[in-house]
Amino acid sequence: MIDNTCSLPSECAIRPASAQDIKSIRKLVWSAKLDPTQLRWQHFWVIECGGKLAACGQLRNFAGAQELGSLVVAKDWRDRGLGTYLTKYLIQQATEPLYLECLGKRLASFYTRFGFLEVSVQELPQSLKFKFGLSQLAKTLFKIPVTIMQYQANFIE
Repeated sequence: MIDNTCSLPSECAIRPASAQDIKSIRKLVWSAKLDPTQLRWQHFWVIECGGKLAACGQLRNFAGAQELGSLVVAKDWRDRGLGTYLTKYLIQQATEPLYLECLGKRLASFYTRFGFLEVSVQELPQSLKFKFGLSQLAKTLFKIPVTIMQYQANFIE
């Protein structure tokens, strides 16, 4: 079970995204230099603070799997636990084996705290092999530090 001791600041609330949020979601995703091609507001959860979008993240569905992606906290709201809260919340919403890919060792260690462990492309369900395989090709060709991870409920540091 996930430790829920992290809470949102009192002026913040989590909710499913609405169609009106898509511009703010795109802006957040662009600011983090993440892939902007798979942004469907219906897959997103957002944290709103003081009437503004402070964080977003999505759960995308694939055959037999889900992907946690596009998790971004606005610069002005970082280091207040929003990313931790949203990550835990999305893990709880997942109904299928949960995967993600992240750039850099710092993000990989962030997700390890929640029970994500690195996996190889060969270990992925068929529905994710092509999608994540492309990033592994970029990792090989351009030395981009991409890590594929799977949530393991029984492994939390």
